[in-house]
Amino acid sequence: MSVRAHILLVEDDQETAEEIIRDLSDRGYMISHADNGRLGLERAREGRFDLLILDRMLPELDGLAVIGQLRAEDFRVPVLFLSALNDVDERVRGLKAGGDDYLTKPFILTELAARVEALLRRPAEIRTTRLRVGPLELDLISREASRDGRPVELLPREFKLLEYLMRHPAQVITRAMLLEDVWNYRFSPQTNLVDVHIGKLRRKVDAPGDYPMIYNIRNVGFVLREPQ
Repeated sequence: MSVRAHILLVEDDQETAEEIIRDLSDRGYMISHADNGRLGLERAREGRFDLLILDRMLPELDGLAVIGQLRAEDFRVPVLFLSALNDVDERVRGLKAGGDDYLTKPFILTELAARVEALLRRPAEIRTTRLRVGPLELDLISREASRDGRPVELLPREFKLLEYLMRHPAQVITRAMLLEDVWNYRFSPQTNLVDVHIGKLRRKVDAPGDYPMIYNIRNVGFVLREPQ
């Protein structure tokens, strides 16, 4: 058993959460708890967890949306979905969204503990094969990009630039960060190189009629956001 492994539990049902916390704490795990999806997403981004136990139906932000955003940000921690939805299609949706296991409610705590142990035994895996931010997808294996299923043809530097932005969604990225991490510059030359490439990338990602996703932040840099 992975004693002292740190688990983030995102569960809005207080009674269920208390039972899980009590049982897993007795088994030697460290447990942090969030009672809604938005808070769970924030905690997952901030902490160093070994496992995420995520309820499927959450207030403020659905469990599928939580895991979708985390996987798009290269969150590699295994995720165990809990859900009262026992339909096969729902389980498939949970697993395809990025879940590693799916346990339907009601469940026996010993089964939950066994699944937690099994997930923690898995070696760390390289999961970064596909990034997703809203309708925008980037396949790192086939080197293909698409928005709402529409192929987005990218040159190699544009692909790398978009990958960087998608690994940091909703975060302001400065020109210096892009020059260093995308162009491998170790200094900040006086150049409009980044702006030129961002402009080309934006015209490909934000086609006419699309809600914009790439924004300029005046005097600072750029940010990639899901369409408003």
